[in-house]
Amino acid sequence: MEQLQFFSKEVSMSHSHRIEDVLMTIAHRYIGTNPARPPEYRITRENAIKKDSHHRYVFPILAMFPEMKEGEKVYAWAKLWAEEDHSFAFLLTCLGPVRLYHNGVKRFGSTHEEEAGDIRLSLHLVKGWNHFVLEIEKGVQGSGAVFGTGNRKNFPYHFLAPSLDRDGEEGWIYTEPMLGNLESIPSMSCREYSTGCNWFPKIIRFPQNESHLAAMYGMKKGYSAYAWTKIKCGSLDSLILKGKTYGPIKVFVNGEELFQQEDQGDIDVVLKVPVGLHDLVVKSDCGNNHWGFTLELLSNHDEFGTPHEVKGAIGTWLYLGPFLKDEKIMISDYMSMDSVPINKEGESFFWCSGKGEYVRAFLENPLFGKWNYPLGVTLNGLMEAAKELSRPDVIDYVLNHVEFATSRYEYSKWDQKQYGAAGINNQLSDIDSLDDCGSFGALMLLANKHRLLKGAGEIADIIAEYIMNQQSRLDDGALYREVGVSRKMDNTMWCDDMYMSVPFLCRYAEYTKDSSYINEAASQLLLYKKYLYMNESLLMSHVYHVKEKRPTLTTWGRGNGWVLFSLTELLKVLPDNHEHYQAILAYYRQLAEGVLKVQGTHGFWHQVLTDHESYEESSCTSMFIYAFAHGVRFGWLEDKAPYIQAILSGWKGLTQRAIDKQGNVYGVCQGSSYSFSHFYYKHELPWKLNDTHGIGIVLLAGIETMRMLNSQVKLFENVNTGKTSSICK
Repeated sequence: MEQLQFFSKEVSMSHSHRIEDVLMTIAHRYIGTNPARPPEYRITRENAIKKDSHHRYVFPILAMFPEMKEGEKVYAWAKLWAEEDHSFAFLLTCLGPVRLYHNGVKRFGSTHEEEAGDIRLSLHLVKGWNHFVLEIEKGVQGSGAVFGTGNRKNFPYHFLAPSLDRDGEEGWIYTEPMLGNLESIPSMSCREYSTGCNWFPKIIRFPQNESHLAAMYGMKKGYSAYAWTKIKCGSLDSLILKGKTYGPIKVFVNGEELFQQEDQGDIDVVLKVPVGLHDLVVKSDCGNNHWGFTLELLSNHDEFGTPHEVKGAIGTWLYLGPFLKDEKIMISDYMSMDSVPINKEGESFFWCSGKGEYVRAFLENPLFGKWNYPLGVTLNGLMEAAKELSRPDVIDYVLNHVEFATSRYEYSKWDQKQYGAAGINNQLSDIDSLDDCGSFGALMLLANKHRLLKGAGEIADIIAEYIMNQQSRLDDGALYREVGVSRKMDNTMWCDDMYMSVPFLCRYAEYTKDSSYINEAASQLLLYKKYLYMNESLLMSHVYHVKEKRPTLTTWGRGNGWVLFSLTELLKVLPDNHEHYQAILAYYRQLAEGVLKVQGTHGFWHQVLTDHESYEESSCTSMFIYAFAHGVRFGWLEDKAPYIQAILSGWKGLTQRAIDKQGNVYGVCQGSSYSFSHFYYKHELPWKLNDTHGIGIVLLAGIETMRMLNSQVKLFENVNTGKTSSICK
């Protein structure tokens, strides 16, 4: 088939262009589209409606309103932002009669039979705000609902409070039980006051006065709390701070103690600071009678400002505590907002100036800072391209992305425990599959060699423990998916899982100087060969079903790519005197031979390798280029000539038919499920533009092609003069 032929109209890069130009164009497009941005910090108000571990909101209506009568209804309202129009799968569990409204239109109403199981709803989200209302009635069987994303790992959406007075706050608002219907169903254009009722939870804010700490924490003699704000200094005049304290107090500016008082009394501080922003911290102790303080900044040119943007927050102070006074807590350790202090009272994070107003971090970037397996390959490609082309700025981008996740690991575990599901690091904080840890973990260890990343060492140990001792195994030790992300995927073995385990094990062996992890990597590849390798075609079946004891037999391109890629990563570090070296080398050569035989006419390999009517697929093409180029350079291939020709043909195909002049990458198969049907892979598993399953591996293919050419001096000279036709003679 010619599904990619139209690329040639868009693609202007030719094979004669320098490889490095192509690679940096791809890298710049990716980084420009996904700039480095911090997480969003939002208020989460104390609320009976919380997420469960599957990132769906639980509406425990009977627990909230035990006196609710049959026929009465509670309405819950929230909004969700969409970057573009698209359809999205939600999951709704009805614990009684439930109706769902989206942008004012009824989309679902439960029947008696549906008041038990999960209902999957595909809704068309419009670009911009989408308003959701659940009408939850008390019926004969009960009352309540569970609603949210149908894909907890890839799309852990959080909803926002929709009313103007809660702008930026996370969570749902709700009514009290009522017999009649809501006056009007909230839609895209409405606001709180048009619905004709009150919404909960109530907003109760503490004024910044002498009793605010007592209101927030209670009277806790022997304890301390911190209040943090910013001084926005707009002149060279002295700053004057005045106020009162109702217990022992210390005042710090930029970490320097400026004022201390043991008893109640006035605060009067004069200081000189440069124009700009400065941290002001007040440590207040709970004394015999009271605690708290008031503080004003007396100047026409200066003012207090929020120390860190928190959406939904009112006021300019953030609070941290309480802590026992003798605990060595340094608030400066937590101003980066990525760590949770652990103290004798337990763990706590920042508050705002209202009752139950907790500060939480949410990852709302589409890609930057996210931890998932395709991004492990994407960032690996960016890293290798940056190293080869001497681009420290790109290396820093990768390191910052990785550290975004690793530095917030402990916070995300705390957030998960507090709120049911983490707002950040949703996969890393909830590892239950190789997809969750191996690929990105391997990239993390590579990045950690450039700069020690906060949290990386601890996370590496956790991943190793998971792979070695927690992931399900067959009796012979082969890793498999006893429980998949859907019931269909239970009891299966996937080619993909070689990349989700082997590269990490190789890098962790180097990190720990423990060769047992190399041994495990070799054993796993040989075990997977036993279940998935097909001797007739010298190719891999994508999946083996453990219960049915049979492989799917479809030669999916990227599935084979994951295995050949993983063999390559292992051979680079496996000692040639290792007991499995010859078997692994033979496996690599056999699979390489099978792959070579099915290369297409334009240099691509196809979505289904043995079916050239299926589309030309860019990620597997790149994986095979990568693996072949290593084989040429390291001497693993006995007859290099046909593989060199395949590499050059494949790279030419990519640059002429799958990469345009803006650096967009076409023809990458989207994330897959599996099937025993050849039809699924060919017709139901399409490619996506700039899919992260392919960007990084295209970069790696280009880098390895460069390295291979540089290792073949004569070949390199011929390519530079355009004499590729004589290369393999």
